Amino acid sequence: MGASAAAGWRQTFRPRLRRRELVLLVLVGIVQAIGWVSWQSTVQGRTAIGDPSPLVVYMAALLVAHLAFVLTGRRTDQVILPAVAMLGGLSLLMMERLPQDLVEQRLGGTTVGLGTLQLGWEILAIAILAVLAIVVRSDNWLRLYKYTWAAGGIALLLLVFVAGHDVNGAQLDLCLGPVCGQPSELLKVVLVIFLAAYLADNRMLLAEESTRIGPFRVPPLPYLLPMLAMWGIALSVVIFERDLGTALLYFVVFLLLLYIATMRASYVVLGVVLFVAGSFALYEVFAHVRVRVDIWLNPWADAQGFGYQTVRGLYALGRGGILGTGLGAGLPQVGTSPAIPLMHSDFVFDSFAEELGLAGALAILALYLVIAERGMRIALAAADDFRALLAAGLSLVVVVQAIIIVAGNAKLIPLTGITLPFVSYGGSSLAANAVVVGLLLALSDRGVEPPPPPKRSRWRRGP
Repeated sequence: MGASAAAGWRQTFRPRLRRRELVLLVLVGIVQAIGWVSWQSTVQGRTAIGDPSPLVVYMAALLVAHLAFVLTGRRTDQVILPAVAMLGGLSLLMMERLPQDLVEQRLGGTTVGLGTLQLGWEILAIAILAVLAIVVRSDNWLRLYKYTWAAGGIALLLLVFVAGHDVNGAQLDLCLGPVCGQPSELLKVVLVIFLAAYLADNRMLLAEESTRIGPFRVPPLPYLLPMLAMWGIALSVVIFERDLGTALLYFVVFLLLLYIATMRASYVVLGVVLFVAGSFALYEVFAHVRVRVDIWLNPWADAQGFGYQTVRGLYALGRGGILGTGLGAGLPQVGTSPAIPLMHSDFVFDSFAEELGLAGALAILALYLVIAERGMRIALAAADDFRALLAAGLSLVVVVQAIIIVAGNAKLIPLTGITLPFVSYGGSSLAANAVVVGLLLALSDRGVEPPPPPKRSRWRRGP
């Protein structure tokens, strides 16, 4: 039994080197080490290393994930993990560098600060990512139960409406004892799975059948209902959770997936018209929507009140210049007050832009472009419509979320409360985005490499 089990394992999982991934992870480690030394040297005023144990633990976790991919022989994408690892490493560096009392939690009688908590969440995220990338070998359980996923997502949304906790003016968190999280992060994954399955099943009808409404050609009413339902969910999130960012994320990803599935711009235009009309109505009816828009238009009108966050973030962007002040040389706080409010979560991009400058900020954005490019490459190589739409949706949900929060930090759109994927502090955000990347890697698998043909003996004559 032991020999047959071992033979079966070798047939299913044949170890395979992943040289590109290893080289890129080594480069990630080198960059992180340089950043660590730069930060410690700035703080101490001399060349110093400090205590690099958090960085060592983080890189060790990445190496374990890499070795797991090698041993199981998965032929998955070798660029996505290093890109995510770089974002996570930058996050760890910033969380270690910021004041540790920004986030504290009591664990077993010990107070754990911001950096240690983030390291723990990042290790958990790496584990989730690796397990999904290795274990998920079929997408049938995602495809066949799309309505179950949708029902579960709606139930989760209703639970937040009823029992959610207020976070910075938005009803986002659900708490189980001392542990709190944002279900909206998980809901975005559920949403992408449902949309990919629904659009794959109805793609031809949505692309070819249409009904004319004025200048627009729209799907027949039964196929238009999911669009209207998505519009209603997005606006409900704004009304009940006061979360503009999540609502915008859901709707933008939906419209992009709808366009990818049908290649009909009229659907997107109609969706934008509906969203703008609904947003205008919400602006007129709900005070918290008016406050967000008014702050965006002129934060200096109340720079010490509602506009304080936006103004301080813009000051940080200005201080950074082209090359930044240097790691550890920014202004995380002035006296006892943070120079940038929520600099570990909502405004973490401004924190990086101050210390790494425009060049560093663009490098961070480039990492998201890498994830987008690899995701679309996986979608183009997919064997069927569902896998293609799912890969596209998973990559879009990360990139669109990054664009929304960065645009809010730069005052290009009203400020939103969503996180910068893999960079902002937060366990639910890291875990949900790890699920996204884990599934994306699983979809990129080209199958276990078949064993090589047996070598023929040179003394044996051919037929």
